[in-house]
Amino acid sequence: MSRDVSGRSGGLKTRVKTAKGRKVGSTRWLERQLNDPYVKRAKAEGYRSRAAYKLIELDERFGFLKGAKRIVDLGVAPGGWSQVVRQRLPQSTVVGIDLLPTDPIEGATLLQMDFMDEKAPELLKEALGGPADLVLSDMAANTVGHPQTDHLRTMALVEAGLLFATEVLRPGGAFVAKVLAGGADSALVAELKRNFVTVKHAKPPASRKGSSEWYVVAQGFKGE
Repeated sequence: MSRDVSGRSGGLKTRVKTAKGRKVGSTRWLERQLNDPYVKRAKAEGYRSRAAYKLIELDERFGFLKGAKRIVDLGVAPGGWSQVVRQRLPQSTVVGIDLLPTDPIEGATLLQMDFMDEKAPELLKEALGGPADLVLSDMAANTVGHPQTDHLRTMALVEAGLLFATEVLRPGGAFVAKVLAGGADSALVAELKRNFVTVKHAKPPASRKGSSEWYVVAQGFKGE
């Protein structure tokens, strides 16, 4: 990698030269990463990704981590959210799942498999050992570049996560999930409101301004 560094202090930006074989988009992404204060902060504080701060900021606003004992982390890789949970709730039981490999996290059970696999829900419940207090979902479908298709694929994951949450949450529990611009659609919002006392949308400061991601925070699970 070739870097053109204008300076080492005073807020000066690191500019990345376009290397042979690297696409312009990749160069822009790398430059954005090198200059992202959340990326730098995550590295300094030992978090695996800047996404850790999205969870921290959402919890500061909504307080869903307080008192949680059993937590499910859907789309756990690389593990930033579970790191936050274990740090704030060291006595908690954390179970995560992702198609991608995730390095071990002390005190967390990590499953490498597709959440959409029909065996996944039962394996998660078994590892959890009882009703969950909180289901977190940072899942997003791989994008294909077609906005409507990408939206539908990601929302299908949100719906699957919600269905799982209604099966595993204790009364009073919470469900937090990544959605896309505009938030959850009307049918999903109606289902959330049917199952939870409060349903809010939020975009934490750690989400990049240009990102289409939002989060839905549903609290006060009504139970069956």
